[in-house]
Amino acid sequence: MKTRVLRKNGTLLLVTMAVALLVALPATAQDIKARMAARLPVIDDLKARGIVGENNQGYLEFVGAPEKAESVAAENADRRAVYAAIARQTGTSPEAVGRQRAVQIAQKSLPGVRLQKPDGTWYTK
Repeated sequence: MKTRVLRKNGTLLLVTMAVALLVALPATAQDIKARMAARLPVIDDLKARGIVGENNQGYLEFVGAPEKAESVAAENADRRAVYAAIARQTGTSPEAVGRQRAVQIAQKSLPGVRLQKPDGTWYTK
């Protein structure tokens, strides 16, 4: 049991460090768009299988058994960068951009995708 906890904590630490590195590196909008497009099939598969959903802040969140954590972490890091850039351009906060994007994502999501309402409850579209 202790080994499993250490392994899980070690994996989370590595994922967190990778995300921090991605966020720290300067990336152009085209770089971010290309990375997000390359991950899209994996993300769509995770959504279709109910493993991840779209939370009410505009980010992916595990709602089933965590799997492919690095893809989800990388996607959320890129979304964070996009939301920050939009916030700078519009004079708002990244959190406000994320909440608005969450509404747009929910509207465009396919049936069967797990989504989070503003009150924090999850539902299946």
